[in-house]
Amino acid sequence: MMGAVPRPDAARARTGRPPVTSRDEILAAARRLIDRDGWEKLSVRKLAAELGIGPTTLYHHVRDKADLLVQLLNTYTGQLERPRLPDDPRERIVVAATVMHEALAAWPWAAEVVTVDGFVGLLDEPALWMVETIVGGAVDSGCTHAQAVGVFRDIWYYTAGEVLVRARSARRDERPQRDAAFRFDPAETPHLAAIGDRWPELAARDTYADGLRALVGGLLDRR
Repeated sequence: MMGAVPRPDAARARTGRPPVTSRDEILAAARRLIDRDGWEKLSVRKLAAELGIGPTTLYHHVRDKADLLVQLLNTYTGQLERPRLPDDPRERIVVAATVMHEALAAWPWAAEVVTVDGFVGLLDEPALWMVETIVGGAVDSGCTHAQAVGVFRDIWYYTAGEVLVRARSARRDERPQRDAAFRFDPAETPHLAAIGDRWPELAARDTYADGLRALVGGLLDRR
């Protein structure tokens, strides 16, 4: 007697994997794929294959890749340890922005996911404390709510930009191009010529903290 023809969704049974319906399992598998292949190559189909389930099953948990990445980001930022916040509002802004920077430096792909204005509306409550702290610190420093949003936006641009530039530089070996590029004509660009091939070394210094304090001070003093 011939055996029954296996159903198309029997791949999971053949792999011996149990049904996956847990959000935590799905997000953990997505994180593995990102760590292994990069976030650009992540897709719902690849994630379904990693879990041993059909894409249709996965769509019950995530709408698309963008939704999946936002869920990952919310889970990640919601698990960050909150530091004790100082009484001084300017220092509160610096502390919150520093935590944001450190989090993105550890997960630089997240900065690329949220490099759009209005991303704050995608965040869950546990992930919003950094935004709330920066906006609240600006208001307590004398800003209107509209000005406080501008303060956050400028700090966010500075932070995300710094993280993305350093992450992309770390992924690429551009030494030959740099050696060739940093040769300047002293007659046309005397200051750049004086710096010369020291530029990569000087530009690679970690000046985020100093720049952040200068930026926060300038933004609040202006308002």
